[in-house]
Amino acid sequence: MRAFVFPGQGAQTIGMGRDLAEAYPAAKAVFDEVDDALGEKLSDLIWNGEQDTLTLTQNAQPALMATSLAVMAALKSEGVGIEAASYVAGHSLGEYSALAAAGAISVADTARLLRARGLAMQDAVPVGVGAMAALLGLDFEAVQAVAAEAAGDEVCQAANDNDPAQVVVSGHKGAVERAVDLAKERGAKRAVLLPVSAPFHCSLMEPAAEAMAVALGGVDIERPAVPLVANVLAASISDPATIRNLLVEQITGSVRWRESVSYIGEQGVTEIWEVGAGKALSGMIRRINRDIGTRAIGTAADVKAAVDALNT
Repeated sequence: MRAFVFPGQGAQTIGMGRDLAEAYPAAKAVFDEVDDALGEKLSDLIWNGEQDTLTLTQNAQPALMATSLAVMAALKSEGVGIEAASYVAGHSLGEYSALAAAGAISVADTARLLRARGLAMQDAVPVGVGAMAALLGLDFEAVQAVAAEAAGDEVCQAANDNDPAQVVVSGHKGAVERAVDLAKERGAKRAVLLPVSAPFHCSLMEPAAEAMAVALGGVDIERPAVPLVANVLAASISDPATIRNLLVEQITGSVRWRESVSYIGEQGVTEIWEVGAGKALSGMIRRINRDIGTRAIGTAADVKAAVDALNT
């Protein structure tokens, strides 16, 4: 059994997906559809722009989705569709890519939702008020204890449970800085502030959750072709109403990636393909469950290699 997973923010690079668009008309059509949906040439920014501009939340989110869906279109051109997977999952915004890949939300609607999501998340907290930090070498329970102690009368929460030795905390800047110091005292191998513009996946994002509830309310969501392993549940779902509710909850909830990958493995999946830019999820997966094989597919050459591997 196989699962397809889709990367989140941080994987974006200038030039991603360009070779796919040049090699596969179906992949180019995905970028064109996203451009049309947003009413701008996001593809030009992705391929020819500045990294700092691409990294802006409202740009990075639809751009990463477009690249992931371009990979899916290229795979389909080679005869490998969504039916090659038994489950889909995505890290934070990657959950939207997963749903679009599985046919639950149209590419155009997904692009508009991610633009709205990026803007709402950025606007929820003034720049400089919030922060996020990666704590390496402490397990999730230890990080939860650190976050609770560091919070005081502010917000500090475990935001991303990425793998057994990497947990990200999010909240008020002062509280997150205290968590960094506490984590080092508790034996963390590393504890570093992340270069992000807002404190994602914590209760400070409640205004963004409210905005996304409105945005999602105006979008058709179908039953996905394969089940989605949801970030906030670390379990599979297919009901459209549940998907809609969990996409709202995801804004303030933790990304339970470690548990999600463990769940996928427990269902009998032996191979996970990371579809889109970068290889960060593949590294996390290997640290979570070494019995699951991984393959990162982000270029035309990667697509060919994956298809060849299936046919041998």
